[in-house]
Order: sequence, then structure tokens, then C-alpha cells
Amino acid sequence: MLMKRFVGLTFVLLWAGLFYGVVGADTQGRFLGAKETVYPAWFKESFLDIREDVTEATHAGRRVMLFFHQNGCPYCSLMVERNLSQLAIEQQMKKELDVIGINMWGDRSVLDMAGQEQTEKSFAATLRVQFTPTLLFLNESGQVALRLNGYTPPATFKQALDYIGKKQEQQLSFRDYLASHRPNLQMGKKLHSQPFFNAGPHDLSLIKGPMAIFFEQQECPACEEMHQALLSDPEIAQLAGQTHAVQLDMWSETPIITPSGEKMTARAWAKQLSVAYAPSIVLFDSEAGEVIRSEAFFKRFHTASIFDYLLSTAYKTEPSFQRYISARAEHIREQGKDVDLWR
Repeated sequence: MLMKRFVGLTFVLLWAGLFYGVVGADTQGRFLGAKETVYPAWFKESFLDIREDVTEATHAGRRVMLFFHQNGCPYCSLMVERNLSQLAIEQQMKKELDVIGINMWGDRSVLDMAGQEQTEKSFAATLRVQFTPTLLFLNESGQVALRLNGYTPPATFKQALDYIGKKQEQQLSFRDYLASHRPNLQMGKKLHSQPFFNAGPHDLSLIKGPMAIFFEQQECPACEEMHQALLSDPEIAQLAGQTHAVQLDMWSETPIITPSGEKMTARAWAKQLSVAYAPSIVLFDSEAGEVIRSEAFFKRFHTASIFDYLLSTAYKTEPSFQRYISARAEHIREQGKDVDLWR
């Protein structure tokens, strides 16, 4: 029902209604947390002919990074203010990358690597951009060498720059690159648990309905932050509790049967799914397979929305998570409740 009420509305109009609060009754909740971003002047002024951009970058000994963003995106602002403002990161990016900004809802013309013309928003949809910022690092052939979905903290982002700058994707996956640079862990420590986690043994091929797989690791500050700031939140805990939730150490030999019936270890499954970071939450439907995943830094509203996207089965009729989350925000505001993107 929720998604049907918004059929025909463009994202731009919907977002404008959210941002300026001009839609709805006097009791409509406020829309908080949106933040505009001033992007660095050293971003490339591109005509968005991606083939030409890749050719120019290659001749200059650099690579292309596509930076997908949208208006009012606090995570994009965080990327600029916390990551790109660091001198070492800025200098490395200027030297090794041509950074091209693309508005995932924009109407500028883009020529993709196949020479096909489309708008920015259709280009983003083709590439299945679900979060902003989404960063695509292209190799000399214009293929995606690395993709970062969502905001990545500075330390991991710097490792991504090193990985791309040294062209390490030719030797190993980013997951294995990160693993080779993490300190030796003291094995045997328990992960932070939650009441809604299901105990093993795990045969996910028997589960019917929504599943949430929490890939974590030991001595993981980001995992602890997820438990303390997100999973302790009553709304998120209630949503997560409606799934068959399983916590796995992404480097462990814990045996598991995947939703497709394959027998393997947690470590092997994480590798098969290309899970590079801890924590990562991969959401499945027993019939549809993987629906969406969270593998970046998100606050409460976005985390709750990711779970609700699965549980409401909105993904069946709305392939764009960003359109869904805007509709969900408007629905909440119509009930007189505030929506805070940065809560």
C-alpha cells in the first residue's frame, strides 16, 4: 500500500516536499538531518563521456572515480568533510584519480562505456546505485575495479585508495587486501551477541521468509558501535527480530548451509558473497535471494529502512531503495512524527 500511494511522483518532487516541508497537514512531522555538500574544486569538470574520461585519465597515469551523490545527503557531506579534507587523502586523490561527480537523480547526458547515451539517473539505475555516496573506481578498460557502497571511514577509504593506486585488484580481491593489512587477532574471543540472533547449527536452506546475516569479526570497533548505537535501538531490534537473524564471524570455520543449500564455512560464504568489511549485514528472502546489504556506516533511520525494505517486501515493486526510503519518510511524517536522517 505504501508504495502504491506514491506511484507517479518523481523523486525530485518527493524530496522537495520532504526537504522544505511544504506538503501535508499542520501536524506533519519535520524532516531533519539533510545537509547540502560543497564538493571540492579539484573534482573534474567532465562532459560525462565516460570513455573519453577513462582515456584521458589513462594517458595521464591516473584512473577515474565516479562519485554518485544526491542533494541533501548527509553521508556525502561526511565523505567530503571527514575524508576528502584530509591532506594525505586529498593529495593522493589529486595525483592518482580523476574524480567525477554524478547526481543519481540528475538529468545531464551521460555516454557510458558502450557509447550509449542516458541521463545521470538512468545511468545510476543501470549501475544499481542504492546508496549515496557510491564510489566506482574504473580501470584502464573502464571496468569497475572497486565499488564502495555508502560512506566509508577514512582509514578504510585510505586503504581503498592504496589498493586502486597500486592496481592490486589484478592480484587479489579488496576483501583479501584488507585482511592482509589487519593486525593479528587473538582468536577465541566471543562476538557481541543480541537476543534476536539464532543459535546454530545453521541450515538456512530450511528457512522460509526474511533472513539477516550479520558478518562480523573479532576486535572490531565498528561492530561494537553497530551493537551499541544501532542494534540496541528498540525500533531496529524489533525489525531485526522479525527476520531469521544469524551472526557469523566472517573469518571463522563455522559450518553453515546457505539459503541455496550449499555446505561451506562462514569464511567461505563471506568470500563467495564478496563481503569485505565488518560489520556487513546481508538481507535475504528465501525465494528472492539477496535483497539488499548494508556494508557501510549508516545511522538509525537508514538502518531501520534497510530492514523495512526487506520485511515490507517493497523491493518486489520498487527496485530503487532511495525512492522507497523517501516514500517511507513521507509516510512517517504524515503520522505527525519527525524524520531525522542523522539520528
